[in-house]
Amino acid sequence: MKKYTSILFVFCTFWVFGQSKSSYLQADTFYGNVLRQNPDAHILIQGHPTGFFLSYNKRSFGEESWQDHYNYPDFGYSFGYQDYKSDIVGKLYSAYAHYNFYLSNRANKNQFIVRTGIGLAYNTNPYDKETNNKNTAFSTNLNSSTYFKLYYQRENIFENLGLNAGLTFIHASNANLRSPNSGMNVWAATIGLNYNLDNELESKTFKATTESKEFTEPIKYNIAFRTGINESEIIGSGVKPFYVFSAYADKRINRKSALQVGADLYISPMLKDYYELNLTIPHTNLEETDDFKRVGVFIGHELFINKLSIETQLGYYVKYPFEYQGLVYETLGLKRYLKNDKWFASIRLKAHAADAETVEFGIGVRL
Repeated sequence: MKKYTSILFVFCTFWVFGQSKSSYLQADTFYGNVLRQNPDAHILIQGHPTGFFLSYNKRSFGEESWQDHYNYPDFGYSFGYQDYKSDIVGKLYSAYAHYNFYLSNRANKNQFIVRTGIGLAYNTNPYDKETNNKNTAFSTNLNSSTYFKLYYQRENIFENLGLNAGLTFIHASNANLRSPNSGMNVWAATIGLNYNLDNELESKTFKATTESKEFTEPIKYNIAFRTGINESEIIGSGVKPFYVFSAYADKRINRKSALQVGADLYISPMLKDYYELNLTIPHTNLEETDDFKRVGVFIGHELFINKLSIETQLGYYVKYPFEYQGLVYETLGLKRYLKNDKWFASIRLKAHAADAETVEFGIGVRL
C-alpha cells in the first residue's frame, strides 16, 4: 500500500475551494491494527494503535459548477495523532488537507461519506544505526501521510452537536527519500462528534449547475519534467537526485475523466551506486552494463476536480538495464493547473507494487 502515500503536503497550498462560509468541526478517536505488509512488521508491533483526528470542514453549495458534479463535497484541514504502542516506532503527528465526498442525497439527514486526506507527518523515533536500528518503518522524522475514511454522519442531533462513526485507513512513509522505508499502515474503527458552526444551515439550498455532464475535447499532448532525491534499498548507500522526462497524449471522455498513453525516461544516478555495491557482493548475478537509464511506457487515467486533478498510471519498462524492483511500475499523482489550464505543477509517487521508489516534483504543459 506504500504506493498510496506520499504526495506531499506542500501541494495543498495549490488547492482553491469555493467561498462558502458554512462550516463544521469534527473530533474522532480511533482504535486499530497495524497491517503486516512486510516480514519485519511483527518486530515493530507491540499493541493496537490508538489516536485521534481533529478537523475543520467547509461546505459547498454549488458556488462553482464542478461542485454539483461531485455532489457538493466539503473541503477541510485535519490534524492527527497516532500512538503505535511501540517503543521502536514511536508516535506520529500529522497535518492534512482533505475532501469529503458524499455518497447519498445531500437532502438526507443521514449521510455516508468518503474522506481522502493527504499531508505531512512527524515521527518521534526514526531509524538510527546505533540507537534504533530495528525501526525499518521510518528512517526520517518528516514523512508523507495519506488517510482514507468511510463513515456515517448525522448532524444536529442535540442542537449543533452530532455523531460520526466509521472506518479509517492511515498510511505514513517517506516514499524512499531515505532507507529503510517500509512505512506503517493502520486500519482502525473511529467514533466521534461533529459541531455545526452554521446556525442558518437549514435555510441554505444547493445550486444546480447549468453545465452539461457530457463533455469532449480534442486529443491533448503533454510534456512534463520531474525531479527529486532518493536512496536505493541499501541502507547508507547515499541520497542522489533523479530526473524524469515524460511525454503523453490524453483524451477527455467526459467532464470528469481523461485516458492517457505515453512514455517516461528515468535518469537515476542511485542505480549506478546500487549496481556497483552489488558487484562487490559474492554470487551477485547482475548483467553487465554501463547505461543506467530506464524507459517505460504507460497507460493512465486523469480525474479532474476543478483546477486539481488526480493521475493514476500503470507502466512497463521497455529499457531495463538490470533487475531492480521489477519491470512493472505504478504512479499516483496530483496536478494543479495554472494559467489558462495549459501549464501545470505536479507531485507524483512512483512505486513497484508495495515498494515506493520516488516522490517527484514537476512542471509541465498540456497542448
